[in-house]
Amino acid sequence: MKIYAETDRLILREIISTDIDGLFALDSDPAVHKYLGNEPVIYKEKLVEVIDFIRKQYEENGIGRWAIVDKKTNAFMGWAGLKFVTEETNNHINYYDLGYRIIQKYWNQGFATEAALASLKYAFTKLDAKEVYAITDSKNRASNHILYKIGFSCTEKFMYDGAKHHWYKIKKSDFEKR
Repeated sequence: MKIYAETDRLILREIISTDIDGLFALDSDPAVHKYLGNEPVIYKEKLVEVIDFIRKQYEENGIGRWAIVDKKTNAFMGWAGLKFVTEETNNHINYYDLGYRIIQKYWNQGFATEAALASLKYAFTKLDAKEVYAITDSKNRASNHILYKIGFSCTEKFMYDGAKHHWYKIKKSDFEKR
């Protein structure tokens, strides 16, 4: 399996079929889905499709979400990373989207921030992206805080899946100034 990035505490690697139990722990939790506009996963079999979809993104776009793994325990903690979005969202198409989702027991420990920063570094150094975008529900204080903290600017608000969302952007030049 390919490792894309490492931090002091984390390994960011490709998502593989054996991550299904970790993904189920993540995506079956209603608290994790509170601001996502969808329902928690009930059956593990649904996650086989998710893994296949992500792996297809690796092949087609050279990038996709990555598993977050604890360096000390090798535990699956969630996912983070970039997705190349090819469908129109908020009048944008063909852009890199930063995302992250963490199993609840790992919340409030800086893991999402750490993984997001490593993902941005990868975007700007390995992919030579000029800018990266992110979207979050306007009520999701934790996610909005993370995005501001790592240098994103909220450039507008828009409706997405029936809820007000913030549209964030960070330019490579702004990331390099951090």
